[in-house]
Amino acid sequence: MAAELQAGRLPGEFPPLLNQLLYKPDRNRPETKALEAACSETGLSVPRLLQRCGALPATHDYHLGRFLFEYFPHGTDFPEFTPPSEIGTLPVAEVRAFSIDDAQTTEIDDAFSVTPRSDGGMRVGIHIAAPGLGIRPDSDLGRMARGRLSTVYMPGRKITMLPDSVVGHFTLGAGNTVPAISLYLDVGADFTVTGHETRLERIPVVANLRHHDIEPVFNEQTLSDGLGEFPFRDELQRLWELATVLEAGRGKPSATPQQKDYSFSVDWDATGGDGPGRINEHLVIQEIDVLFGNAQNLVDGVLGRAPDILAAREKMDDAKRTAVGAADAGAGGGRAREQKPERPPAGRGYGHAARQWPLR
Repeated sequence: MAAELQAGRLPGEFPPLLNQLLYKPDRNRPETKALEAACSETGLSVPRLLQRCGALPATHDYHLGRFLFEYFPHGTDFPEFTPPSEIGTLPVAEVRAFSIDDAQTTEIDDAFSVTPRSDGGMRVGIHIAAPGLGIRPDSDLGRMARGRLSTVYMPGRKITMLPDSVVGHFTLGAGNTVPAISLYLDVGADFTVTGHETRLERIPVVANLRHHDIEPVFNEQTLSDGLGEFPFRDELQRLWELATVLEAGRGKPSATPQQKDYSFSVDWDATGGDGPGRINEHLVIQEIDVLFGNAQNLVDGVLGRAPDILAAREKMDDAKRTAVGAADAGAGGGRAREQKPERPPAGRGYGHAARQWPLR
């Protein structure tokens, strides 16, 4: 076997054992001894030698395989499950809710609404999807959610916490009227928050806005020159004005230089220096980042005084932690941040749903 490996051929005994040989070798097995001997003779690492033998298409496969081996030893497919339970009658909110996410987002779990008032003020709605209403802790889906804890996000791929059919049932997709926990803020003409209330209801979602559509028309330059016509222009502008007032109130005006933030996507049709796929990085426009950041801070601040159930707002930082470093060396030579979790990786996940269970 060692001679075959040195010659660049994969022995027939190796395919069923590849994951073990790569990630948890048993040094009592003859295959492991042969692999180590071949590595010693060729001066190559185990992954590089197996790649040369055709067992690994690219380094991306090696890094992703390591993550799956550690955190999904039984695979990423879902077992059979009982569908979510019926939720019952909930009032329908008189709002036009819209979400703002990147192009890859399918689990749309939050949305805004802005309702103008005759005195120049407005009512701002922040709506959080409520899958916990249809998922009991002792159900198949409840156990499944506890087992996974989160959706795993990585550039170009994700592993969802729940099956696609369940995600589709609760996601805040355009054209749907779906269950949500809503926080309403009464905002005066001077952008002072004068009151708030929370509701459990169904919200009509009228649009899913995407960053790549908004950024060219809603940025520092267009805000300075005057915004042109585009969908939800007025709502975004009012939210932006509220966000900047809130930011200044926290002693951090938007003129203060901020650390740049990036999002990542993978072009799987491109080929890089190390295999298929190329990572593209995108600078997050500050105006959108500030809008979201202050919405989060406002929610966190208000919810600190609201019922504990709405502490389901374990939001962006913890909820969108990138759990996989598979894209770091893989996907054709792009770069991404790597954060290896010390427990099953956190995404938009179980804590969000679990804290909503008492609502039943």
